[in-house]
Amino acid sequence: MSRIFITGSSDGLGLSAGRHLIEQGHAVVLHARNHERADQTRAAAPQAEAVVVGDVSRVDDTEDVARQVNDLGPFDAVIHNVAIGYREPRRISTPDRHAHLLAVNVLAPYILTARIDRPERLVYLTSGMHQSGSPSTHDLDWKARPWNGAQAYADSKLYDLTLAFAVARRWPEVRSNAVDPGWVPTRMGGPSAPDDLEQGHVTQSWLATSDDPDALVTGGYFRGRRTLSSHTAARSVDFQDELLAALADLTGVALPA
Repeated sequence: MSRIFITGSSDGLGLSAGRHLIEQGHAVVLHARNHERADQTRAAAPQAEAVVVGDVSRVDDTEDVARQVNDLGPFDAVIHNVAIGYREPRRISTPDRHAHLLAVNVLAPYILTARIDRPERLVYLTSGMHQSGSPSTHDLDWKARPWNGAQAYADSKLYDLTLAFAVARRWPEVRSNAVDPGWVPTRMGGPSAPDDLEQGHVTQSWLATSDDPDALVTGGYFRGRRTLSSHTAARSVDFQDELLAALADLTGVALPA
């Protein structure tokens, strides 16, 4: 049996992964943005070990989520599922004044990676849209550029993939991988998404727990339990280090060596 923490798991893929892992006999801790959603999550997955609460668009709340998780730890795996989609309008998170999409999709998994006691496995959700991401750390908060939700989302998913690969390189004792779950009909994906929601959580659950030799790897990018080719920038050590430095500067949190 493994212990797994899943961010952004009050609904959608995160909740589906949690239920699936619970059914397999694993101990699962879920995450909700606020107490109302936490109550709904407990009702939807009553066998979850716990539900931690915090709005990860805020740096202080994200740090508190990490503290809650460490108080419950240790964990065998963390699945960084939390995200918002490309339909996001321009919004500024408070009180930190970051672009809301960047705060949730990128800063939150970065801070949680740095602050949660290292598990044996880390899984980051990305997207095929990362291939359209811009490999640049200029104006991450979109303060100078006119807002483009689709581009901001694609950029965020490239950053998530790059973070997964950077962690795999820097922490060789941790299996760190990324997953494209497909375009599934969640609240983020929309009702017309063509892929199967019931299959959307399978690969991240497999990477988090399986002893299949194909799952016992690090620095991989997967969809449907198969490895995919990724944007070349995500494999660049220079870009990885540039991104980590930029995220440390934005959050005040350094990724431990």
